[in-house]
This record gives sequence, structure tokens and C-alpha cells, in this order.
Amino acid sequence: MDAVVKRRAAAFVCRSCTRRSQKQLQLQLQPQLRLRRSYSSAPPGPDIYDVVCVGGGPAGLSLLTALRTNPATAHLRIALVEAQDLSKLRSWKLPLDRFSNRCSSLTPSSVLFLDKIGAWGHLERSRVQPYQEMQVWDGVTGARIEFDWASGTPPPAGTTIAYMVENLNLTSGLLRRLEELGGVSVFDNAKVEDISLGSETEELDLREWPVVDLAGGKQLSARFLVGADGANSPVRSFAGIEARGWDYDRHGVVASLQLEGEGWGGDQTKVAYQRFLPTGPVAILPLPGNLSTLVWSTTPANASLLKSLSPRDFIAMVNAAFRLGPTDLAFMHSQSSGQDLEYLWRLEHTPFDSRAVPQTVTGVQEGTIASFPLKMRHANTYVGERVALVGDAAHTIHPLAGQGLNQGQGDVQSLASTIEYAVSHGQDIGVRMSLEPYVSERYLANHVLMGVCDKLHKLYSVESGPLVSLRSFGLNAVNSFGPLKTFLMNQAAGHGTKVF
Repeated sequence: MDAVVKRRAAAFVCRSCTRRSQKQLQLQLQPQLRLRRSYSSAPPGPDIYDVVCVGGGPAGLSLLTALRTNPATAHLRIALVEAQDLSKLRSWKLPLDRFSNRCSSLTPSSVLFLDKIGAWGHLERSRVQPYQEMQVWDGVTGARIEFDWASGTPPPAGTTIAYMVENLNLTSGLLRRLEELGGVSVFDNAKVEDISLGSETEELDLREWPVVDLAGGKQLSARFLVGADGANSPVRSFAGIEARGWDYDRHGVVASLQLEGEGWGGDQTKVAYQRFLPTGPVAILPLPGNLSTLVWSTTPANASLLKSLSPRDFIAMVNAAFRLGPTDLAFMHSQSSGQDLEYLWRLEHTPFDSRAVPQTVTGVQEGTIASFPLKMRHANTYVGERVALVGDAAHTIHPLAGQGLNQGQGDVQSLASTIEYAVSHGQDIGVRMSLEPYVSERYLANHVLMGVCDKLHKLYSVESGPLVSLRSFGLNAVNSFGPLKTFLMNQAAGHGTKVF
């Protein structure tokens, strides 16, 4: 009888079984036998994978696309588990005058990564809007910083600060690219019932491998399990990784808006606007044509009121948020209706520079007004034995800087590179030692950025006292110091030396 091989990482029991199992897996991994993607079912064979990713959002799809694009990792046997029906996402399409209310700001560095893995060209580019300037100001004092490149040299990659993209456009494009590449077993409409460690049989020892149990009895054994499954990550729970943080007692109100024009800079120079109010920041971000997306962080009571208003009153509240003082806004939030007439009366008695605020909002797309609670969470670590977390499963951030999606794409780039290194050097991709470079590169960078956003939220929640004067002085100082302002713009765009 063959000597027993005690190699838990390799997960096989004896040499003869090892040879049989390895030969079987090699046959399944041969390129000529690899099946084209089928979104209705997975290819037959043992459900043992090198990589199983739970979560088919931007982070999960980007990671699998990056692995399939890279020649060093393209041979890995990969599975995707997603609770939603991906066929609907794959066929997603909206008219050009209608936009989803969930949009994200992608930095040029994130776009370069998406282009590198071949996904950027699969997005509906007519629905993507770059913007070149930002106007940010204090809602109490009016202190302002103008990110307009006027006082510095534009970065080598151009003057685009970020690209506004619908989340559905991004995930749909990634899914089309993944289908083009093939070689991924997709289990959609699949609920994760449980995740546990495997067991030992006569042929295999999977006692240290995660096993994902899907509704219906399907089981997937993973050499390496990736959690891209959101803030309430089952993968994180399985790994015993705690996430610390707090709720902001704020909700993010979103909507798709129509403006009276294409912006003060026309179609060539799009501008994003953000005003810090005591209840939270409100932002209007440009979409193609005269459309924009709203992200308004406010109290749960205010969010509930905004969602209950008629379109005319809601539009009035949005316009007031960029033009009226905090006291006026507080009064309008106390009224159950009639904000339209109230806004017009108060506007007559409020001086403001019309070109320093967004153009007047004239319409709101039906069915797009919604809200979601804001939280800050950070996992204690991003990896465990044979487990890694990316995106919201690892961290959630206040949306005031628009960096949540970019953080996830940064995680994906780093993890894909870490896996490539492990494969190229003959390492087991699932063991914690192989995954440490990913944690070293991403954890501190994410922690610093999350801390900055958290402190900004708290700083601008103060309505009176010395802090108000200090923050206004700081904004005005940065606005008048060209090199520092240019540096901050480069950081926001992902250019130059990375600090965050």
C-alpha cells in the first residue's frame, strides 16, 4: 500500500490517489476541453476549483476577468457564485434619456485597469460621462475650493478627474467581457446556504478547504475562496473575520435629475458640485447631456421626507440645497408639502452667484428617488487561510469622496497581482503566506482613506464654534495654494504618487 502523504494544502491522501486526482483535474483544465461560458448551467465534472468567488458585483467580476485575461492565471479552474439572475444583467439596456440612480465615480487609474483587462470597451460608452472640474464649498460659511486645474499643470493623462458610470453599465460590461473570455463556471440564481470546511474521504483530504453549499444541494470545494459578497459577507463570517465600525445615522438619497442645460462649461467641460451641509454633503454629478445624478447624505427623517414629496417639491428641495442657507433648508424640511412655493419666495431674498452652483434642476426621473443607510466598516484583516475579501466585504466608506468603487478596484488589482505571483513561483495560492502581499499593499491605504472621509464628515457636521472658522480657513488656504490643490486633484484622479 502506498505511503500516506500528509499534505493538507495539497489536499490529497496518498500518492496513487494524488496521481489519479491530479490527472483528472489536469484533463479538466486543458484549454481544448474548457467549455464556453454558459449562463444557464456550469460545466460537468468534480466541483473542485482553484478559485471560487462569491459575489458577481464590480469587484468579483473584475477579479475573475483579470485572472482569465492574465496568461499566468488563465489556466486556473474558476467558479462564480451570484444570488441574482445574471442573464438580466447581461441584457441590461436603458434609453439614452433614462439613467439608473446608482452611479459611481471611476478614477482614471481604475479605468486604465478596466481597459487593461479588456472590460472598458464592453461598457455602453455613450452612457459614461467624464468630468474635468469640481466645486466644493462649506454650506455654513461659503468657503470654497475650486478644482479647475487653473492654478496647476494638468496631469500627463489629461484633465479628467473621474468618469461617472452607472453601476449596472459597469457590471454588464464586465459580464460580457467574462463571457468573451470563457472558462468560468457560473452559478447564478444561487443562494449560499452554508460555508464550511471540507472532509476527508478515501481519495481526497479537503479538511482545510472551504466548501460552499448552494441551495439545491450543489457543493463547491475551493482551494481559494474570495468574498466579494458585500457588507454582510457570508465569506467573512465563515472566515471568522470581524468588521469594526459604526453607523452614521445618515441616509444617502439618490435620484436621476434633469438640468436646464448641459452645464456652465457645456459638453466639453463637465463640473461636479458638492456642498457640505450640517446634516451631510449634497452632490450633483454630471451624466451625458443635461442629466445628472444626485447623492445627498442627510438624516433618516429628512430622507424619508424627500422620498415622500411630489416631484415639484423634491426638485425645489434639491435646488434649495445648493442655494439657500442651512436655516432655510431646516424650515423647508419641517414642511410636509409646499416646498416649491416656499423655495421661490426664499430665493428672492437670498443672494448667490448662479454660475457657482449647478444649473437649475428642472426634472427628476420617475422611480429613481431612493435612499440607503450610510455605514463605516473595516474588516480586521482581508485574508484568512484560503480566504480573501475584496470590495465592500472588506470595507465600506462614506460616499462623500466617491471612492468606494475605486477602493474595490484597487483591491482587485492587488489581489490579482498577488495570485499571479504565487502561481508563477509555484506557491499554493490559498495559503495565508501567499496572500500577505495583498494585505500589506491594501489595508493601510484603505484605512487612511476611510479615516480621512470619516473625519471630513464629522468636521462638517459642526454648525458653530471655532471649528467652523478653522475649516473655512483651511478650504480657502488650499484653494489659494496652487501646487497643493493640483496635488489633491491628482490624488482624486489616481495620478502621481499614491498617498491614499
